[in-house]
Amino acid sequence: MTKNIINFYEPDALYGFLSNFYAAPLRIEKETWLTSEHYYQACKFDDQALRRKIQRAATPDEAFILSREFEFQVKTDWLDRRCDVMRFVVEQKFQQHVDLAQKLASTYPAVLVERSDCDAFWGAGQYGDGLNKLGGILMDVRSKILMQ
Repeated sequence: MTKNIINFYEPDALYGFLSNFYAAPLRIEKETWLTSEHYYQACKFDDQALRRKIQRAATPDEAFILSREFEFQVKTDWLDRRCDVMRFVVEQKFQQHVDLAQKLASTYPAVLVERSDCDAFWGAGQYGDGLNKLGGILMDVRSKILMQ
């Protein structure tokens, strides 16, 4: 039996709404974030000026690049916290955008896979054997939506 798999990566592709780079503004703690990627990248840092700089980045790509530029300032416990932060921001995205929540629900029962060749933690990695943590979080959020 073949598994139904939905691959996603580019925000402007068919299932691009699953990407953290997809334009779905969020309101978290009285602040607005252009994308979930902006929020996620900013959470890596304690420096408020740097967090604001990432928050104000014109694109999610720019937010990502800024986080790499200041990699030496990332919180020491970030690797322990990153999955919790990702789960939180993905949940927020689909709670705040009902249309996207409906689209996510409609992907059931497919396996969701971030088809990133360069990320074997959040995505499938170059050889398709990555951890696909983002896909897993999305499927968990989808399950919660379907149970409502």
